[in-house]
Amino acid sequence: MNSAFNTLDWSIFAAYFLVLILTSVILSQGKIKSTRDYFVGGNTVPMFAVAISVLATSQSAATFLGGPEYSYGKDLTFIGFYLSAFLAVIFVAKVLIPRFYAINAVTVYELLEKRYGESAKKQAGVMFLIGRLFASGARLYIGALAISMILFLDITPTHVAISITILMLGALAYVYFGGVKSVIFSDIIQAITYIGAGIAVLVYLYMTIDTEFTTIVSTLQADNKLKLLDWSMSGGFSVWALFGGWLLLNIAAYGLDQDMTQRALTCKSAKEAQRSLMMSIYMTIPVAILFLMIGLLLYLFYQHPELSGLSTEVVQKFEGEKITIFMYYILHEMPEGMRGLVTVGAVAAALSSSNSVLGAMSSVAIEDLYKPWKLKRSNVDEMHFVKAGRSAVLLFAIALSAMAMLSYYWQRYTELPLLSFALGVMAFAYTGLLGVYAAAIFTKRGNATTVPLSLIGGFLTVLLLQPYLLGAVFDFKLGFAWQILGGTLVAFGVMMIGKNKGHL
Repeated sequence: MNSAFNTLDWSIFAAYFLVLILTSVILSQGKIKSTRDYFVGGNTVPMFAVAISVLATSQSAATFLGGPEYSYGKDLTFIGFYLSAFLAVIFVAKVLIPRFYAINAVTVYELLEKRYGESAKKQAGVMFLIGRLFASGARLYIGALAISMILFLDITPTHVAISITILMLGALAYVYFGGVKSVIFSDIIQAITYIGAGIAVLVYLYMTIDTEFTTIVSTLQADNKLKLLDWSMSGGFSVWALFGGWLLLNIAAYGLDQDMTQRALTCKSAKEAQRSLMMSIYMTIPVAILFLMIGLLLYLFYQHPELSGLSTEVVQKFEGEKITIFMYYILHEMPEGMRGLVTVGAVAAALSSSNSVLGAMSSVAIEDLYKPWKLKRSNVDEMHFVKAGRSAVLLFAIALSAMAMLSYYWQRYTELPLLSFALGVMAFAYTGLLGVYAAAIFTKRGNATTVPLSLIGGFLTVLLLQPYLLGAVFDFKLGFAWQILGGTLVAFGVMMIGKNKGHL
């Protein structure tokens, strides 16, 4: 294994954090006079900036390392997930965005208040906060684990905690003072950084293999690594799953999850928001392809020694922890300078998802839960809620960091699959939201009573279908996309039981 960071690596790392500090100071200069300024940038954010921010938010350290892992082990069928995202974005842009702008929404859950009353908005908000705490805490842990491996060449609790702190402080530097506007412009820096790192790795790998392009293509073709579509019924990213559960998951991620949709709500108009979402998916697909290509070249590098000149057994383990092939490559093969650049890329990918979730969780906690409660009891000015928003950002930073450390200990000392559970929890929550919103938009059914039952019903359906629950009892394994579809149908069915009680 290569030694830890050398001077050049540390210089790149330090330069990146110097840029973070300077830009966070510059981006925090804007005047924040209301929660609308703090949470949706006063609806003044340029369309192109929003598009890049949505792109950055959709990526994470898990994507940065997971994309190459998929194509290394399988093929290119993962690209189908982004084609389903493309269809989902069209739906969100045409159906949901105009409705959010029609009510001048700060959070996506305000739409439910118009339809089913204030309690529905609060219940959806609480569901979002619980799901995000688990899912984003686990994502933070994955990012911190990767950074600890590269920076310190170990994953001791202290070094993982330091890595979590690095990520959280980086996220707080933007979101605490400047709010979502600062986060969006910082996301441009993060996107350029991790895409740049990805391109550098791709070029370096290609040069290392030093083989004609036609030979690379024919070798990959012969090994069935260039397959784009899976028509089987069992494949995780089969065509059937893409138009079923994965399509629903993407609709929820882009249109019903405040973490992602908050960006679209910062535009000047519904039309600009629609364009920004479409532009973001146009950019996301090439980025996904970039990281899948890295995986294919890593496959040639390690599995075809006649091309790379390398004959070594690949054991994807690090201190007993299973690691991705990209992480293995970073730890074992990366030359000085490149390791620093890729570390910065992993930090940027993790930061772009961490800072956005702090702003999103704070906006839901204040706008949907605290503000209505406070205004019923006393007459306070807008700055009170801005300060409350900043306090909530700090609170959620601590909560997410704690969840990340819990993930660390849980994964090591218990047999329960907490990490897969934590990462999946937000998707569990999506099913209820999908059922409730489908009823709200396309039917006249449902009421304040069926909303919480639907949210819980969708969540429990997906939870029960997990391989470690009913799957273990009845010995079956249902693909995640089909679990999402099942949960959504249950949630929608619950909504259909209730009669409309007179809300809009």
